[in-house]
Amino acid sequence: MRLKGPTLVTLGALIILVILYTTDQVAPATSAHQAQLRIWMAARATGVTTLLLLTGQVVLGLVLSHPTNQSTWKLSKRLFPWHENLFIFTLSFLAVHIVFLVLDPYAGVGVGGALVPGLSSYRTVPVAVGVVTMYALIITGLTARYPRRLPTGWWLKIHRFSLVILVAAWLHGLLAGTDSQPFLPIYIGIGVVVLGAAVYRYWVVRRARTAASRPVARERAITDTALLAMTERSIGGTDS
Repeated sequence: MRLKGPTLVTLGALIILVILYTTDQVAPATSAHQAQLRIWMAARATGVTTLLLLTGQVVLGLVLSHPTNQSTWKLSKRLFPWHENLFIFTLSFLAVHIVFLVLDPYAGVGVGGALVPGLSSYRTVPVAVGVVTMYALIITGLTARYPRRLPTGWWLKIHRFSLVILVAAWLHGLLAGTDSQPFLPIYIGIGVVVLGAAVYRYWVVRRARTAASRPVARERAITDTALLAMTERSIGGTDS
């Protein structure tokens, strides 16, 4: 049986958990501080990876999804599976991120803080934003995969909420991490890329609307000219 990309990523995430657990058994930490850093760094690494994967998913959706741009639309048929698979990748790393936070006895998050907004003793508000973002991401992804179970047009309205979810995840990572300062270039880069994709999407839509309105404006101009000519002839005939 050939394993597909999402399955490989999920298995890889599980293997990372096993390796870290085994490492702690074979070469246990020599101090509480070292043990804290070992799990905390893994939690931060998987968290940043999740944010980058979510960014890629949203950017692909913004740039490739609009059907009015024919060249981009043809390309999106090839890349759209990546857009779908990135959701599985994102959830896989998100799950590992949460597991590491729960396993870390020094993080102050715990099972309750990881699942219920406001129960984390560590940076309560930023962590709560992350929890709400997690649920919103799951809902958005599931509704996109099963659109026929929703009323007509609902899945698209919910799916457009993905950009808000990315902004919330961005704020969660920036405010919840103790190492946000070193990672600041990454957060700025994410903001620039997403803003660029949003501007491109707006430009494509506006150009398409302008192109669609030109034939209508041309027909109106021709009609107005014809009516004006008929009016002038009618007035000329009346004067004579």
